[in-house]
Amino acid sequence: METLSKLFSSAARLKLLRLFLFNDDTAFSAKDAAFRAKVSLSQARKELALLVSAGVLKKRTVQSRTLFTTNRRIGVYDALQRFVRDTTEISDARIISNLKKAGTLRQITLTGVFTGALEPKVDILVIGDRLDDRVLSTAVHALEAELGRELRYASFTSQDFRYRVGVYDRLVRDVFDYAHRTVFEKSSLS
Repeated sequence: METLSKLFSSAARLKLLRLFLFNDDTAFSAKDAAFRAKVSLSQARKELALLVSAGVLKKRTVQSRTLFTTNRRIGVYDALQRFVRDTTEISDARIISNLKKAGTLRQITLTGVFTGALEPKVDILVIGDRLDDRVLSTAVHALEAELGRELRYASFTSQDFRYRVGVYDRLVRDVFDYAHRTVFEKSSLS
């Protein structure tokens, strides 16, 4: 991320660019974009104005609300989207350290956007004990801000996970039947 931040001259601009390029069918207000990208509102407004002036974003007003969307007609749109997508990566260690704050982890499995598999209904499967849902949600939100896209996640206690594996639960099967990577495993669960 540091290399791209230098290339794009600010981390906030890069986060906002990712947000809009990965969600190119969605319109965001400055406040919503700032929240999702985890940047200050004033910084977001400044960077959004710059991206509009560069032609990367379009600005429109709907019912007295200013909304920003991706300008797909800009000549470099495909190349820019491909470049940002190919260079956007979060290390496994970063994911683990973010999620460890939520409680005692047993396993973290990544699928979906992390592996390129479109079929699974979740991107992150977290198995642990004494997990704090609020802290877990905050940790996932921090990862979303870095990636620039919404992440779908599910969390289970060790006991609940064993039960779901035993009854061939559809969600668990979706994760393990398609491309996935287990990035953290404290002890065998199945």
